[in-house]
Amino acid sequence: METVKSTSKPFVVIVDDIQENVRILHHALREQPYSFAIAYSGNELLRILETYPVTLILLDVMLPDIDGFTLAKQILADERYKEIPIIFVTARAEQEDKLRGFEAGGVDYVSKPFDSREILQRVRTHVNLRLAMEEQKRLNRELQEALDRVKKLEGIIPICSSCKKIRSDEGYWTQVEQYISEHTGVMFSHSLCPDCASKLFPKDVLDESST
Repeated sequence: METVKSTSKPFVVIVDDIQENVRILHHALREQPYSFAIAYSGNELLRILETYPVTLILLDVMLPDIDGFTLAKQILADERYKEIPIIFVTARAEQEDKLRGFEAGGVDYVSKPFDSREILQRVRTHVNLRLAMEEQKRLNRELQEALDRVKKLEGIIPICSSCKKIRSDEGYWTQVEQYISEHTGVMFSHSLCPDCASKLFPKDVLDESST
């Protein structure tokens, strides 16, 4: 299995076996900050999915090797691709065809002949929704990681009653601040409380520093 290549831009795949349709779709989107791939068949699309982190698919219904509705169901049934939005593009504009598209898992339906402004707005909307979902997932992961770090501090922590060092799970004794930093990512700054300052410094030094 090939390693999925990384890309910094949203990755849009145009799937149509008619070159003129591909040209029109790409022309409508070319000014957007997207990366593109073109597939002229269902098999080509599947190979692209295994190679690139696809953000959105523009899928023709009538392909030479497979029906677009069937292909969409196949793609979305795969755990790796189930969140990829699929927009159907086709000359079949009957209500029944649109319903079949949504039943197959498509998020939108664009009819031929194409209106470039309509294509642009529909693609932009669904790309932005996908990116927002990915960002929300990233934030949720970070929150869960933070909660996991906090949980590591729950329960009874073995601490020396004299020097206040903490014993780690591996049996090593470390300073309190080092232990907390390693388990939570918290950073410490150091100062002296009034009681410790009075013990460590002569009274006249403290008096001079406060004037």
